[in-house]
Amino acid sequence: MKVVQTATFSRAVKKLHSNQKKELDAAVNLVMADTSIGEKKAGDLAGVLVYKFKMLKQLMLLAYTYEEEVLTLTLLALGTHENFYRDIKRSS
Repeated sequence: MKVVQTATFSRAVKKLHSNQKKELDAAVNLVMADTSIGEKKAGDLAGVLVYKFKMLKQLMLLAYTYEEEVLTLTLLALGTHENFYRDIKRSS
């Protein structure tokens, strides 16, 4: 499976500490193992899935899309709930 990162996702990852990156890697591996694990969004965000997980006792959201035909997982964004969906709409 090919994993692609958007610029928004890459910027968010650069700000993380090493222990946070380990927890993010574990979450990405879970998504890779079962791409339907995230919650499907509707409306403006149709086609986007969001996986919620804990990172150092804080709820984080990981937005991604999955194209089954070409086996590509695109990591769109990472962040807390505050303004998360608004920011995804702006970057799309």
